[in-house]
Amino acid sequence: MTASDIMPNRTLIAAAAARIAPYIRRTPVLRADLGGDAPVDLKLELLQHTGSFKPRGAFNRLLSTPPGAVGVIAASGGNHGAAVAYAARSLGFTAEIFVPTTTPAAKVARIASYGATVVQGGDSYADALQASHRRQAETGALEVHAYDHADVLAGQGTLGREFEQAAPDLTHILVAAGGGGLIGGIAAWYRGSVSVISVEPEGCPALHDALRAGQPVNAPAGGLAADSLGARQVGTLMFPIAQRFVSQAILVADDAILAAQRLLWDQFRLVVEPGGATAAAGLLSGQFRPPPNARVGIVVCGANTDPAKVVG
Repeated sequence: MTASDIMPNRTLIAAAAARIAPYIRRTPVLRADLGGDAPVDLKLELLQHTGSFKPRGAFNRLLSTPPGAVGVIAASGGNHGAAVAYAARSLGFTAEIFVPTTTPAAKVARIASYGATVVQGGDSYADALQASHRRQAETGALEVHAYDHADVLAGQGTLGREFEQAAPDLTHILVAAGGGGLIGGIAAWYRGSVSVISVEPEGCPALHDALRAGQPVNAPAGGLAADSLGARQVGTLMFPIAQRFVSQAILVADDAILAAQRLLWDQFRLVVEPGGATAAAGLLSGQFRPPPNARVGIVVCGANTDPAKVVG
C-alpha cells in the first residue's frame, strides 16, 4: 500500500498540522453579517501564503516525502502550481509546473516568481496533467498531485481542524469544490459532526455529478471559476469521503459568484477570486438555505485574481 492509497483521518490530519505549522499561516476567522438570520463565520484562507489554501497540502506532501535532487513536478490551473513552487523554494527543491493556456497571466507570473519552471500548453487542467505525467516519467521528479493524494488531502484537512478550533459551534460549512482536495480534507476531519456542503459553479459540476452517478465521472469544466475549480473529475481518494461525509452538493451560477465577489469587497474589502467566492455564493444566492438555529461557516479559499475585476 502506498501513501496515496491511505484514507485521510483525524490522526493523519493532526500529524500534518504539526508537520506544516512552521511553514503556513493560521488564517483568521471573521464573524460577519451577510444579511441572513444569523451571523456567518468566514474562514479567511485567502490570506494564506500564495493567496490560497493550497500550501497546506503542498508542504505536507514535500515534508512527508522529500524529493531531493530530482525536484518536484505538478500540474495546476494556477493556485496549486503557485503553492508547490512556493513550498519547493522554501524547502530548497526545484519545481516544474505545467499549466493550461487558460491559466490567467497573473497566476502564471506568480508561479514563476517563486522560481519554478512553468510549462504552459493545452486547453484544460487535464491536458496539463497528462503533459506533467509524460515529463515525470522522463525526470523521476516527485509528483505533487493537486488533490488525489493522501498527503495532500491531509494537508488540506488542517484547515478544517483550524476552523473547528476557532468556531466550535458550527453546524454547517460551505466549501467550494473542484477536484475535491479541500472539501475531502475538511470532510475527513469533521466526519459528519458538522454538515459539509459542497458548492460548485454550474460550469464545473464534477463532485455534484459524481455523487449523483455514484462514482467519479467526467464533467464539464468551464465558466468563470474554471481556472481554480475546473477539474473534469474528482479524485478517487476523496470520493468515498464525500459519499459518507458531504451532506449536500449545490450548484451556483456565474452571476451569483460575481455577486458574492462584489459583496465580499463592498462589505469587508476582500479581493476574492471567483473560485474563492463560490462557497459564499451558495449562501448568498439562496441555493443553500440554513435550517433554524444553524451556525454556518464559509471557507473563503482564494485571492488570486486581478483586483481591477473585483474593485472596478
